[in-house]
Amino acid sequence: MIPDYHLHTEFSGDCETKVLDVIKTAVSKGMNSICITDHNDLDFPDTPDDVKFDLNIDEYIRYMTDLRLKLLTDEEIKRYVGHDSFDLRIGVEQGVMPTTCETLNSYSKDHPGLDFIICSSHVVDGMDPYYPEYFEGKKETDAYRHYFETILYNVEHFNDYNVYGHVDYIFRYGPTKAENYKSGQYHDILEPAFKKMIYDGKGLEINTGSLYRGMDYMHPHDDILRLYKDLGGEIITVGSDAHDDIHVGHAFKEAGERLLSFGFKYYCTFNNMKPTFQKID
Repeated sequence: MIPDYHLHTEFSGDCETKVLDVIKTAVSKGMNSICITDHNDLDFPDTPDDVKFDLNIDEYIRYMTDLRLKLLTDEEIKRYVGHDSFDLRIGVEQGVMPTTCETLNSYSKDHPGLDFIICSSHVVDGMDPYYPEYFEGKKETDAYRHYFETILYNVEHFNDYNVYGHVDYIFRYGPTKAENYKSGQYHDILEPAFKKMIYDGKGLEINTGSLYRGMDYMHPHDDILRLYKDLGGEIITVGSDAHDDIHVGHAFKEAGERLLSFGFKYYCTFNNMKPTFQKID
């Protein structure tokens, strides 16, 4: 079973799910390992619902490191999750924007103990596209284009990450989502972004969270995933983006089938920020 490499817990400002419950659900779905990737969004703007995304990274790493050991040694915890030797990896979903690239570039060095970092674009010009206000007064295609332009800037100025998360996140919340997306529409931006990522040894995330958020495809759009593959991209992780344990591993069988249909033979796991290629069964 492909391990879930995009998961949120009570350490994320928008989640209350207990870490052990995430692990227990992962085990029930046949996983032997997962990577928890709680939110850290430096300088995230104030939100209508007052959600904060400032991760106490040192406390987080201490907790996860201790739990990783207990999953191998504590009989009560092993019984609770239903696994004798569960392999917990420690990650972060790093919300990155042009104004924070420089500050975050030494994050993994400054906070040793991380296995994996997702780079995600959640904020553009001080606003999260999650909120409809982001699109007010904008032509939808212009809003989409500017979002992808910030991704290009980020990959040119930020290097402390392993994969880019839900690279077309903005489609999830746009007024028409991806209904009017035309093949190749933003490739003039995404192609140089992917070339830079591939050159730097970075990968792309398959994010199935869109499927339980009202979309009919998993991130990224087929046209965008094909571009990454055609440019020589090989590093792939799969994540559910679960904020509730019921979504752990959502549609992972379909994700594996999708990757195979595009010609990918491997997905990646990470340890100490280094990838290992695993064959897709």
